[in-house]
This record gives sequence, structure tokens and C-alpha cells, in this order.
Amino acid sequence: MADETGAIFYNSLSWEDDDNSSIIKEQERLLPIANVGRIMKQILPPNAKIAKEAKETIQECVSEFISFVTGEASEKCRRERRKTLNGDDICWAVGTLGFDDYDIPLKRLVPIIYLK
Repeated sequence: MADETGAIFYNSLSWEDDDNSSIIKEQERLLPIANVGRIMKQILPPNAKIAKEAKETIQECVSEFISFVTGEASEKCRRERRKTLNGDDICWAVGTLGFDDYDIPLKRLVPIIYLK
């Protein structure tokens, strides 16, 4: 959701809220569990099994990570009065947030993604 300045912000759901719309909002915030499971399986041996709880935990973590990085990149764009967030903004946010191990691999991927 964005405020009047265009900055993206994320609200945590209250567990006290029994409204079905809250459940839908929570599901929209998360990556699809099937996609998470497929990505996890790529790194595991072919006969490995993944518990549903493990998939759900990773689903929460990667969704939160994406929100965290995107929020930082969005704030940079807002400060620079730009409306379009690009790959360089994401790379900048990853480095700024201290995820230095991912900085170089991401910078290598950005040009490849732009070519597609």
C-alpha cells in the first residue's frame, strides 16, 4: 500500500482481526507457496522431501525480505522524486541494508535481466 507521497509501507496483520479480508491481504503479501517449494527443491537432492512448515517459514522470510528491500529502494526513489523503481535501486538497497554478500551477484544479474 502507498501513502500520498507514493512511499510504500507494509502493515502487520493483527491476529485479533477475524475478518476474511485480512486473510486475503496476508495471502496476497506472500509469494505463492508452490513457487517457494519449487525453488527450494532445486537446491536439494532429488529424493528430498520438504515439510509444509518449512515451506511456509521460507515463504514468510522471503516475502519479508522482498518487502524490506523494496521499501528501502522505494524510499530512495521517493527522495529522488522518481516514480519508477529499477534494478539499480534494488542493488543499492541490498548494499545499504548490509546484505553485501548479495551485492556483486545482483549487479551481475541486472544487465542480464535487462536484455530479456
